Amino acid sequence: MQELYNAANWLVGRHIQAGNGARVAVESGSDIYTYADVQRELFRVQHALSVLQVRQEERVALVINDEMAFPAWFLGSMRSGIVPIPLSTMLNGEELGFVIDDSRAAVVVMSAAYAKWLPVIRKIAVDLKRAVIVGDADEETRKIIRGETEIGIYSWADFDDFGEAPTARTGADSPGFWLYSSGTTGSPKGVMHRQKALEVTAVNYGTSVIKITPEDRCLSAAKLFFAFGLGNSLTFPFSVGATSILNPAWATPKSVAEALERYKPTIFYGSPGLLASIMDNQVPPGVMSSLRLVVVSGEALPAEIHRRFTEIYNVPVLDGVGSTEALHMFMCNRVGEEHPGTSGRPVDGYEVKLIDGDGLEVTGPESPGYLHIKGDSIATGYWCRYESAKKAFIGDWLRTGDVYTITQDGYYHFLGRDNDMIKIGGIWVSPAEVESAITEHPDVLEAAVVGARTITGLETAVAFVVPKSGRIIDAVSLEQHCRSRMAAFKRPREIFFVEQLPKTATGKVKRFQLRQQLAERVTAD
Repeated sequence: MQELYNAANWLVGRHIQAGNGARVAVESGSDIYTYADVQRELFRVQHALSVLQVRQEERVALVINDEMAFPAWFLGSMRSGIVPIPLSTMLNGEELGFVIDDSRAAVVVMSAAYAKWLPVIRKIAVDLKRAVIVGDADEETRKIIRGETEIGIYSWADFDDFGEAPTARTGADSPGFWLYSSGTTGSPKGVMHRQKALEVTAVNYGTSVIKITPEDRCLSAAKLFFAFGLGNSLTFPFSVGATSILNPAWATPKSVAEALERYKPTIFYGSPGLLASIMDNQVPPGVMSSLRLVVVSGEALPAEIHRRFTEIYNVPVLDGVGSTEALHMFMCNRVGEEHPGTSGRPVDGYEVKLIDGDGLEVTGPESPGYLHIKGDSIATGYWCRYESAKKAFIGDWLRTGDVYTITQDGYYHFLGRDNDMIKIGGIWVSPAEVESAITEHPDVLEAAVVGARTITGLETAVAFVVPKSGRIIDAVSLEQHCRSRMAAFKRPREIFFVEQLPKTATGKVKRFQLRQQLAERVTAD
């Protein structure tokens, strides 16, 4: 019989039992919650789930801002053996309806700002029976809610604390939670994780790499609803009894600077684009004086942005790579061993290999291959996506879809996604390499490079470039810059200057949208 184990007890109950219930677990605005407070909120959620008639291993969709209700519903569900499914608060009603219907969730819990989507969601998600609204809705939303009579609607404020609730009979391999992939390469997929996966990432990355302690204060630009943010703001701080700073505001240079000054975090998690914007907006170095570490993921961090940020703000920057399927980072740089322009080396607890187009393992340096990883935090599979699962989960290994090389000194260099690579004149070109060179231009903030077809049908590279604030990029100057830094076949055939790049909530560039923009026209020969 499987030994009993529950992630919520490991992340919260363990601290109560150790006599550390008075430690601050969450700061959100002016609200402060201790670990004892969090435990009571978990009990409250468990009692609510009982009222809502949700049974063990059934699913609850969460569309909740970064506020106390998120860890309460996420961990409270897991403590009852119920599967929480955090969903992006950036989705509209139809998009939410699709994933809720796909998951077969009968209950959705929503921050009040998103309750307006309920009528649309209900029409698509036919199994949805009940909704819980967190916070006060505005009058327009209240009218919508009052008109929605097909499902039962509850207010989270109406559920009282009825005291301690029991832990479900779960084990390490019991269903834990699902995360839906961002959908940048197709329809979102339900990525299924077991109860133990959170602890695995906490030990492998939180303890071994960032060396998190109970005295740390964590602030993440990435939100809790996706893998990077879930580790940053919940798993890692809760694993050691540290403090999570939950800020529902979307990350901008201004909002980040305000949060840094107000909360004085010790670890900040962001994206490459956000770091570039912080420098572009000349956020004063003094606001980062409390930080001992900046952790970056989402897109490959260009070497130039890495170097400049470190020089200006005098704080180590650790770039790395993770995925929804692996739950968090499986490869990264480490303090004192930062190699700008690389994803570092494998995190303890993970194995990595590169496989070439013939299915053979790449052994030599500088030879490209498809990145495969193995580790105990990898998902158990995709929900009802058999063909996709066969391609991604190969025995113990996860095929990530990323193309990498290994440098002479053993660091991993990102070339691009397998469907982002560009073949020009029979030679593979890495978008990441071209983008890194372009961003070295003093007037460039960000760049994204995609493949396009010339009028003769040949593939070529096209760049979308965002200028720094207040700068106008001279096209001739940028072309000369590219000539001095890369071979002729790698240089973009055309350059478009844009105000911003389309991105997912995690900061990944939506390259498919850029390719769609080019599809309506044929690139000049």
